[in-house]
Amino acid sequence: MDQEGQLAAQPAEPRVVSLACGSSHSLALLATPAGSMVLSWGRGEDGQLGHGDAEERRRPQAVLTLLHRGVNDLQCGAEYSVAASGTEKQLFSWGWGDFGRLGTGDCRDVFIPAPLPALSGRVVASVACGDTHTVVATDSGELFSFGRNQNGQLGLGSIQDTLSPQPVTALQGKRVVRVACGAEHSVCSTDEGEVFGWGWGRYGNVGDGETQDRHTPTKAKGLEGVKVAQVACGWRHSIAVDEAGSMYTWGWNSYGQLGHGDRIDQYIPKRVEALRQQRVALVTGGWRHTLAADGEGRVWAAGWGKFGQCGVGTNEDVVTPQQVQALAGQRVVLLESGWKHSLAVTDTGRFYAWGRNVNGQLGTGGTQDSNVPVEILALSVGSINLDAFTQEARPVGVQGVAPSDRYAVVPDSAPPSNEAGGTLQPSSAAAVPEPNKRQKV
Repeated sequence: MDQEGQLAAQPAEPRVVSLACGSSHSLALLATPAGSMVLSWGRGEDGQLGHGDAEERRRPQAVLTLLHRGVNDLQCGAEYSVAASGTEKQLFSWGWGDFGRLGTGDCRDVFIPAPLPALSGRVVASVACGDTHTVVATDSGELFSFGRNQNGQLGLGSIQDTLSPQPVTALQGKRVVRVACGAEHSVCSTDEGEVFGWGWGRYGNVGDGETQDRHTPTKAKGLEGVKVAQVACGWRHSIAVDEAGSMYTWGWNSYGQLGHGDRIDQYIPKRVEALRQQRVALVTGGWRHTLAADGEGRVWAAGWGKFGQCGVGTNEDVVTPQQVQALAGQRVVLLESGWKHSLAVTDTGRFYAWGRNVNGQLGTGGTQDSNVPVEILALSVGSINLDAFTQEARPVGVQGVAPSDRYAVVPDSAPPSNEAGGTLQPSSAAAVPEPNKRQKV
């Protein structure tokens, strides 16, 4: 899920300038008169909210560690988060650390944003997160990757995981300007408008016409003569938009997420004819759905609709892009999708959320799903109260926690019963969850 945020001059009043969505959590970047403020809400059990604990938040809360740190871009993986600071030339990561997806050099879970020493001093131009891997492009056009690599999604020519950022040497000589990640694949575009894909290719999501995994970047077919300006990924599908605003999709299509009016997988990029008359300006891919905003700011949706994440008012799949009528008449300038929820911001600063909300990821304060966009006043210009975002934020001292310290050892069989028919209590030496820790099975 890929949305670049740019902090302009300090605004007269706070407004959201960047969005990111994970599997069940959300991030927003506020530009304020005093500087940047990162907000997070939703599921937090892996530390992905950055508040120093494993609790969920049903309303946005400031990540105090990043307050006024010059953050200008946010991204979410499934259960982790990253933020780039242009002024500090630093990339921060936090959340679930398995497979090295945080790039900190180990597999520890991180509950407070931690800087990545390997990228210190580099300005991040674009960053993207998959389920368990991360890809970074610097302002000089260099490409780095880290995390899980079982399908070659790091582009390093192997299937070996890596715990810290490594250069993707196969694209040396190319200037990478945009990156995007699916669950186990990656896509990038260059300053010449070329598109490369790598990683898991079973559904054609790499875009080279084949279904094999690719361990190094492979040029997408079907885009000859097209100069691509944007790329994005869903879980197992890929998206590109050219300079003229034409949208192309490829990969997995069981839910109609490619927008071609059918459920047929595509192995090379194919133009979305239903949006031929629209000049697409923004695109984002969810787990099984796709959103696009055209040059007029109208939002179009396709794909899985079970939780209302398409925003069209029903819970049915959408195989041909439909306009999100609840946003008609407004000009959307920021658009983001998570696994099962979606977010948008208009040119007037109004903030909307829709879809799955079981962990509070919509930011409404409750857990009710919505199949149409609902305005979140706390994040809309004119109603933003900065003090409300910081008054409950209480960072703790723990930054990284090893998985063995967080999770209980789950026995293979039920515990024995005592003679009275009750369950024996664990001894002091037994491995049991501590507060704010959970089991993983």
